[in-house]
Order: sequence, then structure tokens, then C-alpha cells
Amino acid sequence: MKKKGIDINKKPEFSRPVEKYFYELDQTYGDGSFVGFAIFLFLSFFGIMGLIWMIPFPQLDFLVKINAHTFLNWGSFFIAIVIYSYLKLAPTLSYAVLFTIGIMSYFIVQLEYVERDAGPSVILICSILAVIGIAGLYFMSKKVKKGSSSFLNLLTVGPIWLWSKVFDKLKWKY
Repeated sequence: MKKKGIDINKKPEFSRPVEKYFYELDQTYGDGSFVGFAIFLFLSFFGIMGLIWMIPFPQLDFLVKINAHTFLNWGSFFIAIVIYSYLKLAPTLSYAVLFTIGIMSYFIVQLEYVERDAGPSVILICSILAVIGIAGLYFMSKKVKKGSSSFLNLLTVGPIWLWSKVFDKLKWKY
């Protein structure tokens, strides 16, 4: 269909893959509540990262000798993979996500201290937060679903998509 000489069914050309992801997410979820998506994405990301963080990591002798065994866990690998993936898509936005992950890491460590002092289990807390976050995203996405972006895209690219909205508001390039 054409409107004033413009084909409205034609998708725009993208110079970077991240622009295509953002376009699809905007088309699918752009009319929804960004605050709701941000809260549920934060909860799901925090919960999943906390669960991965708590998977027991083997005590490697060379790390114990240099007293670095407490700094390496499966969460470290998760963070590295996520940041590398985002770095390939949008470097500036990956730094914003890294900042967010740094804050989340601090709170996960605080939860470990609470658990150590006879508090609730980190696994329990992170499981609850992950379930709430994923369920909230799922139900919100079912309400506004109209485009071609999948729920998996929302979970994986969603954090940098939300940061792109913040950057757009501040008129910062990414």
C-alpha cells in the first residue's frame, strides 16, 4: 500500500544489525509501558544472573595460590558473554549494560552475605525474581504483541534496547 508516494509496507534499510533489532522491538513492544518492561527485564536479568552466579565453580589450584579463586565464578563467564555480544551490536550501550551489571553484581554479593548470616538463600531469592520478571515480561508481551520480534529477542536484546531509549532521550549517540 502506498501513502503519498511512500510504500508503508517496506521496511527501512539498516546500517547495523542492532538497528534492525531495535526497529523490530519498537514495532512489537514500542506502544507498551517502557517502565514495566524495564522493571521486569531488570528482575529477570538479575534473577538469571544470580542463579548462574550461584552455580558452584571448581576450586582451581592456580587460582587458590594467587588468592583469585573468589573472583571467578560462572557469573563471570555469563557477564563476559553478554557484554561481548552487546559490544558487537552497540559498543556504547554495552558499557551502559556493564554499569548495570556492576550494580547487580554488588547486590548479588550482598545477598550472599545475607545468606551467610542465616538469611534466605540467594538461589531462592533469585529464582523468585527471575520467575516474576519472566512472567511479567511474558504477560506484558502477550498484551502488546503485534510485530515480528519474538519474546526471546525481548529477553536477549531488551536490556540494550531499553538503554537505547535512555540514550535517545538524552540525545546521546550509540
